[in-house]
Amino acid sequence: MNRFANSLACLLMAGPAASAQADENHTPQFTIQQNHEENREEVLINGALFVGYNTADTPKPYLYPIIGPTGANMTRHFPMRQGVEGEKSDHLHHTSLWFAHGSLNGTDFWHIGRNNSGTIQTVTDVGSRQAAPSASIGASALWLDPQRTPIADADTAYGFSVLADGSRVIDYKTRITPADGVERVVFGDTKEGTMAIRVHPALRLKGDVATGQCINSNGQTNDDCWGKRAAWVAYWGEIDGATCGIAVFDHPANLRHPSWWHARDYGLVASNPFGVSDFERRRPRGDGEYTLEAGQALELSYRFVFFAGTAEEADIAGKYAAWVRETAKAAEETTDEQ
Repeated sequence: MNRFANSLACLLMAGPAASAQADENHTPQFTIQQNHEENREEVLINGALFVGYNTADTPKPYLYPIIGPTGANMTRHFPMRQGVEGEKSDHLHHTSLWFAHGSLNGTDFWHIGRNNSGTIQTVTDVGSRQAAPSASIGASALWLDPQRTPIADADTAYGFSVLADGSRVIDYKTRITPADGVERVVFGDTKEGTMAIRVHPALRLKGDVATGQCINSNGQTNDDCWGKRAAWVAYWGEIDGATCGIAVFDHPANLRHPSWWHARDYGLVASNPFGVSDFERRRPRGDGEYTLEAGQALELSYRFVFFAGTAEEADIAGKYAAWVRETAKAAEETTDEQ
């Protein structure tokens, strides 16, 4: 899938611009290594684990664990680790940080083990790149129906960096096309999707160990964030005695920006541009469908920010504005070079 090179190149150009905010006197050193015991690639900052990248023996790729700037694990352990105190064993398909959708040509890529469940199989590890202030991983995958027939191809680039205030960043950029021989791919109108993270139980809004709060770019809070359109959503609370949080950014160039948010009080945070009739219940079923014809591509970009303090203290609104400026500048420079 040679076309992936363009997608990865764009992310690599944007990565240094974002991480260049880091304090030059405390530049983080990124390395990427293979953890054979856990059967995953790992991104390290100054020799300590930041992110695990998992593609083996799984129905879809996911990132786990994810360690934030306070040293806390920022996502739920289940189902990768079971029996962790304070965690609920609900939603087996909520694998830390992942990208999937509940209906592509009728195949369910969101849930696991259902009769119409598909799999997202990594077929090409494009490789990794690391520099002092940033790192990246790229891969190509096939979205396969229950009979293992390809529906769509996806080329994905993950970027990793650290901002000046110590916030840790994961950039996610994907390019989806119909698989060879497939005339069209229809993304179904369902709330079950799409760019998702399941937060640490302490960041939940409700529950025995919940300390969380939520706000979106419009100033809506907590349960009012569900189903609303927004440029970003942030959750924060207290983990192991330190206040910290997670923000998810939807890029202005994304389909139907600002996205709708499947943001739940139990800790699911998902940007979903397709589930219109579920989020806006006066809209007829099917209004959110999106069709990719053969030869067309859908490109989506997201940023995850793992920060210390509250959303206000971490200036999440300012970080979003900076990201938009940086990616616009990188795209402009790429265009000038072509």
